[in-house]
Amino acid sequence: MPEKNDHPFFAPQLFINNGVNDISFYIKAFDATEHFCFRNDDGSIHVAELSIDEAIFHVHETTRTYFFSPEKHGGTTTIIGLFVPDVALTMRKAIAAGAIEISPTTDYEYGYRQGEIADPFGHHWLIQKKI
Repeated sequence: MPEKNDHPFFAPQLFINNGVNDISFYIKAFDATEHFCFRNDDGSIHVAELSIDEAIFHVHETTRTYFFSPEKHGGTTTIIGLFVPDVALTMRKAIAAGAIEISPTTDYEYGYRQGEIADPFGHHWLIQKKI
């Protein structure tokens, strides 16, 4: 992880329903590292920072009316593209950890191997590799 912000990088914030206590899916599925996790008085997650290798992301409970989790509305406004060395292996790990397969690992004519999953909170991930 960069020591300082000396160059631009994306750090998506994935919204989850209020009251979620367990985000271990990301650790099991993607070998993510949890940097910190702030919890509410009831033990539910307020915000957590994780990374997959050096790719930082946050998981955050919905705190404003214009934020919503995919679970709440049955859809999503974005898909998280995750480039990995072995798409099929990452897909298998994610599914074993609780993801739902949306599309299987496939090689496409535009030079990518990709598979899509939905994580337990409804966020869609495009697991991919340039081939």
